[in-house]
Amino acid sequence: MSRLGKKPVAIPEKVTISVTNRVINVEGPLGKLSYEHRPEVSVTVNSDSNDVTVAAASDSRESKAFHGLTRALVANMLEGVSKGYEKRLEIVGVGYLAAIAGDILQMRVGYANEIHKKIPADLTVTCPDQTHILVKGIDKQRVGQFAAECRSARKPEPYKGKGVRYQGELIKLKPGKAASK
Repeated sequence: MSRLGKKPVAIPEKVTISVTNRVINVEGPLGKLSYEHRPEVSVTVNSDSNDVTVAAASDSRESKAFHGLTRALVANMLEGVSKGYEKRLEIVGVGYLAAIAGDILQMRVGYANEIHKKIPADLTVTCPDQTHILVKGIDKQRVGQFAAECRSARKPEPYKGKGVRYQGELIKLKPGKAASK
């Protein structure tokens, strides 16, 4: 059994959760999320202790794997609809910048053409200034995926550190040719 999977997930205030036919529906102040869990696990909502528990159906390897995964996904859904998730990106480089035009994120990161990324409807993307991008949403996976796609437009290079990086990400810089002698 998964050690983390055994822990019950506390339901925050103003959040409702229901499980019907393997579909978990979570509704909170920021929105709604739903997830269909695998048949190898069972999810129960305890109204008296105000928490959610996940149990593995058997002792099979697959069942144990989905036990911890399902518990983590339920915890992420509960946190997402109550607090939300955000990823901050920073753009480093001379002439590198980002802007938002309608529902498109435009990034100028050293290529001949601008890179245009369509912003998904369930995410909020803002540019506080030209060198920062803020991605917010209630689904942790969608926020992380869009931030990773933006970062992959120009990953930080190891010599000067230019590119798109997560805020606070440390880039190990390599010495150049002159410093190696």
